[in-house]
Amino acid sequence: MNPIRPEDSLIEYPCDFPIKVMGKSHDDFARLMAEIALGFDPAFDPDTIEIRPSASGNYLGLTLTVRVTSREQLDALYRALHGHEMVSVVL
Repeated sequence: MNPIRPEDSLIEYPCDFPIKVMGKSHDDFARLMAEIALGFDPAFDPDTIEIRPSASGNYLGLTLTVRVTSREQLDALYRALHGHEMVSVVL
C-alpha cells in the first residue's frame, strides 16, 4: 500500500481527531482505551471520553478525541485500538 502524501490527505495535521471505539461493556474498558490513547498523545485527557452504553447495556461506545500530528501516528493508534482484545469496532 502506498503512503498518502500530505497534500492528498483530507486531514490537516496536527488536529484533534475523534475516534469511536466499541466493545463489550466492562468496568475497565474506558480506562484501558485511555491508556492506549495516552501512548500516542501524552496530553490526552481521559476525562474527555464520551461514553455511551448500548440500549441493552451489553456494549459501550466511546469517543476519544486525540491530538494527532501525522497519518502514521493516526494509523498506528487505530491499529493499537483495533488490536486490543476488548475492542469490537474502531471508527
